[in-house]
Amino acid sequence: MTFSRRKALQRIASLSAFGVARKNFVFAELTTQTPSDLLHWPRPLGSPVTESLRPVIEKSRDVRTHYEKIVEMAAWMAYEELPMPNLAVPYGLEKTPDVAMDFVMVGNSIDTAFTDFKTHIKFQTDYAGVHLSDSAAMFGCLKRAMDGGIPILDGKFLARITRRDMDKIFAGNMEIPMLEEKMMLLRETGAVLATKYGGRFYNFIRSGPLRLYDHGTGLVERLASEFPRYNDVSVYDGHIVKFYKLTQLGFWQIYSGLSSTGTFRLEDPQKMTAFADYIVPVALRLMGITSYSPALEQTIDAYRPIQRDSPQEIEIRAHCLYATALLTDEINKLRPRGQQVIIPQIDARLWTHYHTTFWPHHLTRTIMY
Repeated sequence: MTFSRRKALQRIASLSAFGVARKNFVFAELTTQTPSDLLHWPRPLGSPVTESLRPVIEKSRDVRTHYEKIVEMAAWMAYEELPMPNLAVPYGLEKTPDVAMDFVMVGNSIDTAFTDFKTHIKFQTDYAGVHLSDSAAMFGCLKRAMDGGIPILDGKFLARITRRDMDKIFAGNMEIPMLEEKMMLLRETGAVLATKYGGRFYNFIRSGPLRLYDHGTGLVERLASEFPRYNDVSVYDGHIVKFYKLTQLGFWQIYSGLSSTGTFRLEDPQKMTAFADYIVPVALRLMGITSYSPALEQTIDAYRPIQRDSPQEIEIRAHCLYATALLTDEINKLRPRGQQVIIPQIDARLWTHYHTTFWPHHLTRTIMY
């Protein structure tokens, strides 16, 4: 039986009916914590992100990852192609690598919240005869601005961008969500670029080692320390948890889009994790890899906001990173040596299949994803 889940939920008038409607989905009551000696753990990546997750995974109260389901999913997913993502650097910009780096990183700085928190309508626009939505619409707006002569990649311009500029650049079916926050992010980012890097992200990228992590001088480390909007960390029961969603994503897009052209290299791409956002957790939930407590499920289904840095939000994101790392390990156990994959390829597989789903995702107002 197939039906629109959203319409079905609207017809549900009681918790008992809700329970019947959800009978095909397993809920895990998280009344006990996972003992450390029973915890499956992904192979070491050399990433401070995965290294910071253990306290959350061990003590989670509202989210659980099911290792047996990961093994089951890997048994068929391992035989998919799982290619490097297409269009990571769009619009033919790979022909001009410095421009491509600027374009990806400027967009990455505001790559957050494209669905209205009240109406649940997605931001959309048209560019070059194509109807675009979500982050693709945002990048289309940036390219349209470039075509129109707006210096959107110049930190000096970004540092003083106005509300009128924002309205013109991001014209679409509605005001782009979190417009004021996006404007402030562009100003903040532009000011750092203008002061230290001649206004250009490619100068930042080329000014240090082409490694994600290098004793504090790697790309991710420097981005998180020099640009406050990229310091994507939370505190859970006194432990600092590093997520670095956008902090890693821009470099993944550049690497996956330019490495085949020989114009950009990255020495340690295997240290990247998944990109903990709204969509990949939905994919994991629908596959049965993760399960949520009834209270968390009801909050998400009712479109009630979950606060940034709350235990529930941290657990959703942490289990996203943990589960995708385990899934990657299990997939690689079944693939030939020459066809091993890294975590962002699995992230891309999940995101591309589910980013347009109507299944509700958690709602958190944040600049970090």
